[in-house]
Amino acid sequence: MDKVVSNADEAIKDIKDGAVVMLGGFGLCGIPENCISALVKKGTKDLTCISNNAGVDDFGIGLLLNTKQVKKMVSSYVGENEEFERQLLNGELEVELIPQGTLATRCLAAGYGMPVIYTPAGVGTEVAIGKETRDFKGKTYLMEEAFDADFAIVKAWKGDHHGNLVYKDTARNFNPLMAMAGKITIAEVEELVEPGELDPNFIHTPGIYVHRIFQGVNYEKRIEQRTVRKKA
Repeated sequence: MDKVVSNADEAIKDIKDGAVVMLGGFGLCGIPENCISALVKKGTKDLTCISNNAGVDDFGIGLLLNTKQVKKMVSSYVGENEEFERQLLNGELEVELIPQGTLATRCLAAGYGMPVIYTPAGVGTEVAIGKETRDFKGKTYLMEEAFDADFAIVKAWKGDHHGNLVYKDTARNFNPLMAMAGKITIAEVEELVEPGELDPNFIHTPGIYVHRIFQGVNYEKRIEQRTVRKKA
């Protein structure tokens, strides 16, 4: 089945106001830049965004925060975004902070069709307030529900017309987990190839999980924190 769409605008055209959307990436590495820009242009609002982090003020999910299109952020780290901080402190943005391992495993559970996971992370902290706990072999675990996302938007290095994906280096972060977890998964890739060109031994996300794919353009690939050595 050929799953190719023409561009980001076509890929995200049915993401409606109030949707729950997963966005792959770690920091600014491996983020779906084209789809984020398309959502900004489309003006889709009241989004719940599930992402490891919230980008920076002028890039990544930060672009959606600047235009007030995000109603709620579900993340594990948000420390690089001043606009996020401002909206949070002013009560303009709902925020659910989750331990990073729990975030990853809730994505995995959704992909595997598991309704819940049990984890020791967060037991005895604010994370556990209002949540069920159970003891296994003398140790207390917190019950966390699998995510229920309308869309997962991921970025890969290469992909083919059937939706098979290969990630490169650090971009193989939350992308494979989220690609499995969305009801509809959209993949943007740096290089779109014909079926059979990808070595099946090195495919990270099988095409069965992907519903739409397109070749992205004009990737900036910014560095979130640039540290350089001073000249001697």
